[in-house]
Amino acid sequence: MKKTKESKENNATDEVVKSSEQVICQSENSDIIIVGAGVAGSALAYTLGKDGRRVHVTERDPSLPDRTVGELLQPGGHLKLIELGLEDCVEDIDAQQVLGYALHKNGTTTKLSYPLQRFDLDVAGRSSHNGRFIKDAVRLEEGTVTSLLEVKGTITGVQYKTKTGQEFAACAPLTIVCNGCFSNLRRSLCKPKVDIPFCFVALILENCELPYTNHGHVILADPSPILFYRGSSSEIRCLVDVPGQKLPSISNGEMASHLKIMMAPQAFKVYQAC
Repeated sequence: MKKTKESKENNATDEVVKSSEQVICQSENSDIIIVGAGVAGSALAYTLGKDGRRVHVTERDPSLPDRTVGELLQPGGHLKLIELGLEDCVEDIDAQQVLGYALHKNGTTTKLSYPLQRFDLDVAGRSSHNGRFIKDAVRLEEGTVTSLLEVKGTITGVQYKTKTGQEFAACAPLTIVCNGCFSNLRRSLCKPKVDIPFCFVALILENCELPYTNHGHVILADPSPILFYRGSSSEIRCLVDVPGQKLPSISNGEMASHLKIMMAPQAFKVYQAC
């Protein structure tokens, strides 16, 4: 049985890493291929392009994502955008200034603000709907990378499928994979043991106010934390930590029951006290 399992894993890896000796690349005039145009991929593409590199970015879906990932930019991240010349990425997208956090536990509240006074620039954190600040930079192509191309142990590019179903190959001296936590390419580079201690369930609250303006709010609830932060001028994000690898079922009402009975009363109690 062990041998069969290893064989299956090797076959899965082979599907993601293919020999490119017989593959004809659509374009070989790129210096760098970047897979994914999220926060990391788009910033990297812009910076490398500004440095004179010819960059080919392949992004599965360049539209605004409907998820709460990469939305709260800490001051260090904002400072890095400024250093990269990308500070305008958080302008005119209704990004909200974040000055710190308020922590709530057992009826007590502590407000922790970032030590921003030592900076001459406005480097306060920013929260926004992830995807609003992706810029058209370098060569951006919509497509799903299905495999990495390899010759004698060296990655030479990618094979990808366009929105219309056509398959192409692109080659470059350097390929950088930035396609997120659910990357289908990661197992071709390593086989880490993935442990999922909890999941976040996200809610969008409209036209609400938080006790402390421009601060994220963390409730150390039982059995797990609840996080609130403003995602726009009219929306507040609520992230509920649900422990364990298996989420309560949404279809049979378990999730709604967990949120309404276990978590919501604790949040209401905190904000009534504030």
